[in-house]
Amino acid sequence: MTQATLSALLAERPFIRFWLARLAAVLAQQMLMVAVAWQMYDLTGSAWDLGLVGLFQFVPALLLTLPAGHLVDKLRRGRIFALCMLAQGGVALLLVLATEGTFISRELILGLSILLGAARAFQMPSQQALLPMLVPMHLLERAVTLGSTGMQAGVICGPALGGLIYAAGPAWVYGVAGGLLLIAFGLMLSVHDPFLPSTEPTTLASVLAGVQFVWQNKLLLGATSLDLFAVLLGGATALLPIYARDILHTGPEGLGLLRAAPAAGALLMSLLLLRWPIQRKVGPWLLGSVAVFGLATVVFGLSEHFGLSLLALAITGAFDNISVVMRMTLVQLETPNEIRGRVSAVNSIFIGASNQLGEFESGATAALFGAVGSVVLGGVGTLAVAAGWFRLFPALARRDRMLP
Repeated sequence: MTQATLSALLAERPFIRFWLARLAAVLAQQMLMVAVAWQMYDLTGSAWDLGLVGLFQFVPALLLTLPAGHLVDKLRRGRIFALCMLAQGGVALLLVLATEGTFISRELILGLSILLGAARAFQMPSQQALLPMLVPMHLLERAVTLGSTGMQAGVICGPALGGLIYAAGPAWVYGVAGGLLLIAFGLMLSVHDPFLPSTEPTTLASVLAGVQFVWQNKLLLGATSLDLFAVLLGGATALLPIYARDILHTGPEGLGLLRAAPAAGALLMSLLLLRWPIQRKVGPWLLGSVAVFGLATVVFGLSEHFGLSLLALAITGAFDNISVVMRMTLVQLETPNEIRGRVSAVNSIFIGASNQLGEFESGATAALFGAVGSVVLGGVGTLAVAAGWFRLFPALARRDRMLP
């Protein structure tokens, strides 16, 4: 990013406050994930209950995302995002009270997990639909990239910070996370939201308008489905404990490095894209980055050397970040403002489904073919998807610039 472009982006004060709010939210959410998981395991000692925490957050998010997208297109998007921060901050403070008051329980944690999932169902489409309204269109790709940089920094730092604070007790983690979420709420109240609420009547057709728009726009269908199938097939996160212990012969510290490697690669790539954004051959870059992601997944699957495995995972994160930035920018540019919330909701479902179902796919194929067979097969499948999308979605493959 040139100095002039960076200065222009930093001059967009509403965007900077929104960016800071998102950074605070990511840090807080990552800290909550660490603390809730540890506390649940301390309470029950059950791996099943750990899985239920994720499931209880995923199901309400899946069920509510389409209605949430419709609401985002009818109301003030910035206010919806702010209320999501307030709701999650309230959950964190309830966890503080429950932990300090010794009435924390398995059932309470699962119930609050449902509330967190519901809040995030509204958070994702509101934040995606709000971003293009806070910067000029020629700065949108840089704004998306800067947003990705903050998210990856939060993904790296949040769990580490949560783990350090947890040594003083889970209530401290919940308290800090709640404070960050309330800061995010305050920042969002200061962001002027220029969106004019819609007066469109609520019908089944209007709720599903985002689905219909993506289905009819082959470029968007190709971009969003590409991420769904690539991550569904190529994700290896769920199998990292097996690789750490049985294949790479390392301990918990090594597992932590393996988990951090994709985010570190993504953060580095975000910084490179800020300086040197991709301006030509957007479609080939998008599909090519997915192919490199698949190839690096194959290398990781076959590697028995810890250093090579870290490098391969970092490459998967770096090239996945290229895909994310370019896909998110294309979705925002190709979508009319009046249905941007509903289209963002469809995109959120694809992202959530690919991550959650990807972990299930990895476990299922690992049970059949072993961990190495599962990861290698997934990487090869991702390569096949990238090649197939070149033929199935020629408008995407031929796209030259972000702005048509």
